[in-house]
Amino acid sequence: MASTPQAQALPMFYKDLVPLNSNEHAKWKVKGLDNASFMQSQHAIPITCDEFINAARNYPIVFSVGENSVPLILMGLNEGVNTFMDDEGRFSEPAYVPAYVRRYPFMLAKLRPDADELSLCFDPTTDAIGDYKEGDALFDKDQPSETTKNILNFCEQFEQAGQRTGQFVQELEKLGLLMDGEVSIQQTGVEKPFVYRGFKMVDEEKLRELRGDELRKINQNGMLPLIYAHLFSLQLMREVFARQVGAGKMPQVTEAPSVQV
Repeated sequence: MASTPQAQALPMFYKDLVPLNSNEHAKWKVKGLDNASFMQSQHAIPITCDEFINAARNYPIVFSVGENSVPLILMGLNEGVNTFMDDEGRFSEPAYVPAYVRRYPFMLAKLRPDADELSLCFDPTTDAIGDYKEGDALFDKDQPSETTKNILNFCEQFEQAGQRTGQFVQELEKLGLLMDGEVSIQQTGVEKPFVYRGFKMVDEEKLRELRGDELRKINQNGMLPLIYAHLFSLQLMREVFARQVGAGKMPQVTEAPSVQV
């Protein structure tokens, strides 16, 4: 349990990753973070398909470009711009917080490349966990505490949701429903529109042209409401644009960077 996770590119937010164990962390505690500054400069955050309905109330939902596309919420329309966070790294107003964010600084990871088992790991660079006097204990003697069990359960549920999300995206691609996205926003007093590309979205025309058996399948397996949540959420692109303009973080009159994870 003391070995380090396999060397690989770390996921968004994570600066390091070590396995949690009772030998080294027996007296460690976890406490709430004062802010979410770790996500302050992120404009696109991964979400699972389980979150579409809740997330679509606040954010546009798009799909990343490249292989292994994943759904993302847009908290800004340009790289490095998060319109939902204030200068102190806190949400400027109530909004849905993605499970990817709530999971941090913990996650499940393989300790060896050939291992099938995932172990509970954490980012040691965060202030949320450490040898503190206050906070929730991570271990009761040499056994995981209820807090750690709850963290592990949440991470396991996140991994399961991630698998369902992968299947959802694969089915969209199998049906040929994903296309290169483009949104054009005309600002009053500006001659040229602001054009955003570099993401994927569902092709509404192809959705309408699906055969009856295909449409019935995605209706019965629960995909159809998720697809419409995504499509309806795209209207929020203009609201996020307005938030950027209001914050003085003017978008560029060029296509936005591709969103990849």
